[in-house]
Amino acid sequence: MKKIDKQIKDFLYRNMYNHSKVIVNTNKGKKIVNDLIDVLINEIKTGQLNLKNLGSFKIKNKSERIGRNPKTKEEFVISARKTVKFTSSQKLLKSLNYE
Repeated sequence: MKKIDKQIKDFLYRNMYNHSKVIVNTNKGKKIVNDLIDVLINEIKTGQLNLKNLGSFKIKNKSERIGRNPKTKEEFVISARKTVKFTSSQKLLKSLNYE
């Protein structure tokens, strides 16, 4: 998971620098991205986050269940956990499908 987080942050840093009309140095860009991610995570933890014209994030509780290794057929318990569900807005879907 840490590797994916680093890849996402690196992608955001590069694109912010490349597409910014204002010159942002790398350290300031990293701080902005880290602060934005922290704010988004804290808002999602409250239960729901709606971003106009983008979509909404909701916390979904998953109950404990039985999983199975498809190769060995060995069963194991998958613990109860919380996950994040994203639902895209109609405007985002239209812009992706028609442009």
